[in-house]
Amino acid sequence: MHEMAIALALIEQAEKVAREQKARAIPAITVVVGRLSGTDPDALRAVFELAAEETLAEGAKLEIEMVEASVKCRACGKLSRLKTPFMTCQECGSLEVDLESGRELYIKAVSVDVEDAEGN
Repeated sequence: MHEMAIALALIEQAEKVAREQKARAIPAITVVVGRLSGTDPDALRAVFELAAEETLAEGAKLEIEMVEASVKCRACGKLSRLKTPFMTCQECGSLEVDLESGRELYIKAVSVDVEDAEGN
């Protein structure tokens, strides 16, 4: 299950941001996941809590924003969402398409709790 490796990498990057901000905790991380990224959002949620133990992200909420797969047709120029696992234009049926979205996997936002000037 590569979702554990993804969760650990997300937390590592979020902790880097948190340290730069002199944060004491990470209450939430927002991640963008494309439908064709090969990442199972339910599996990622399931391992995230375990991966976050004893880190600044312990107890953090993992927010996942899913991105549908879409293609742009070279034949008719239309942009369409994929409804089948085959990369075809939903307008004209052409196989001459370019993937526009659906492979995303990145951190969109890291919420941090920052210490004040007195260390609180």
